Amino acid sequence: MIRPKILLRLMHINWVMMFHGLDEIVLRTHLFRPIRFLAFFSPNYWTRNSREPRGVRIRRTLEDLGPIYVKFGQTLSTRKDLLPEDIAEELVKLQDRVPPFSIDTARKIIEQQLGQSIEEAFAEFDPTPLASASVAQVHTATLPSGEKVIVKVLRPDIEDKIHSDVGLLYELARLAERFWADARRLRAMEIVAEFEKTILDELDLVREAANASAIRANFKNSEMLYIPEIHWPLTRRKVLVMERIYGIPVGDIDALRRGGADFKKLAERGVEIFFTQVFRDNFFHADMHPGNIFVQLPDKYLAVDFGIVGSLSDSDQRYLAENFLAFFNHDYRKVAKMHIESGWVPPTTRIEEFEAAIRAVCEPIFEKPLKDISFGLLLLRLFQTARRFDMVVQPQLVLLQKTLLNIEGLGRQLYPELDLWQTAKPFLENWFKQRVGPEKKLKELLGKFPEIGEQLPEVPGLVFQALQSAAHMQQQLQLQQKEMIQLRKQLKRNNTGTLRAIFGAAVLITAALLLQSPLLRG
Repeated sequence: MIRPKILLRLMHINWVMMFHGLDEIVLRTHLFRPIRFLAFFSPNYWTRNSREPRGVRIRRTLEDLGPIYVKFGQTLSTRKDLLPEDIAEELVKLQDRVPPFSIDTARKIIEQQLGQSIEEAFAEFDPTPLASASVAQVHTATLPSGEKVIVKVLRPDIEDKIHSDVGLLYELARLAERFWADARRLRAMEIVAEFEKTILDELDLVREAANASAIRANFKNSEMLYIPEIHWPLTRRKVLVMERIYGIPVGDIDALRRGGADFKKLAERGVEIFFTQVFRDNFFHADMHPGNIFVQLPDKYLAVDFGIVGSLSDSDQRYLAENFLAFFNHDYRKVAKMHIESGWVPPTTRIEEFEAAIRAVCEPIFEKPLKDISFGLLLLRLFQTARRFDMVVQPQLVLLQKTLLNIEGLGRQLYPELDLWQTAKPFLENWFKQRVGPEKKLKELLGKFPEIGEQLPEVPGLVFQALQSAAHMQQQLQLQQKEMIQLRKQLKRNNTGTLRAIFGAAVLITAALLLQSPLLRG
């Protein structure tokens, strides 16, 4: 039974879609053509503004539905290869051009969080937002010291909206798992739980600031990536103050071209930054849509917005690295074997059959530039293969997969000739050498020498104690064996006595019965 609150939310979503005319788009699909005539009975059909393009209507629908839907649109906006051009161009506006909230509301939140007026905290503060996104909006300001900063302010009442929509996702996932067998394989409830954790973390700007500081430390003095510095004295849960950076948005290809950007190096560095964060640091920026990435000409990235980050367990990290390398080396048998050993597919799966299926999907895409690879078709075929072999989705990897799609989408825009495989393969091979190669093991052994040296004087005493313990245990075992032999003899004697007593009693009882017999008395 769907709860009333969830039912109301579904009705609201339906009303918003109808208001913006999306019911017309849905009814034009092949599936709903037979009932298209029902649209004429909707009052909205006769009153709505039908002159707006479909891309605009989709974007405004997502904006009206709230932050979760905007984030969905942001993710789609990075994959222009998978969308019609008019829709893709509109969804790009969701990256940093969501309608802002008023300056009065922003001022109230800032002053409540800081415990002082804006005039006391900043020498200058621009009331016009520099950017506005699904979770927060950004204003520019100047500190009393003269440092230029940005002030990020959380949207009002956003927690309630997100909790409401997450509740709806849980309800839909629960119904899906109940009535759709594939939803259980896809682990719909666990995926929603992972998403809930991710998006709720994004509502704490202190956490975001800490994430930014950690990634900044990981890429200190890097020529590939620059992360702005956090101004901690003015950072709170709903307000974040950060160094202002200046760069060209990575999605503005024309401006980058005019500025002489090195597109090939940018594309290669994007892949290298991703793999460095995932495998070297095990801490990656997981919201890398173009609204959060800028370029310092000619080939350096600047990144902002670290509300969504990801990390992997050691086992997942190594498993993924081995899978990537196996794919790059066309070793599909190893890929199939690892999937079975990890439990991602049932143990009864025939490895030869699974290997052949993976080869059929992946082999056609190798040795092709990025522009010639249809990742939409590749993903579709991989999902079909996964379904055929009952592969279980890993919720902890969903965020990583989303980030990889974003990176690939950026690479496609910057340098379509990029060979993704050849760019990533040397990095992973080097990572394996450093992580599990002989040099790594030797370093680990040398690193333990001080600890071993401290314990060396105690070794003779420990050996003597061990020998004494072994001798004592031998004596104890011998004593226990003697006791067991004596116990067995005693039990044998007791059993013999018991049997004799039972036999004697039986003889006495039999004699008594015979004496009482009428035959004998007569």
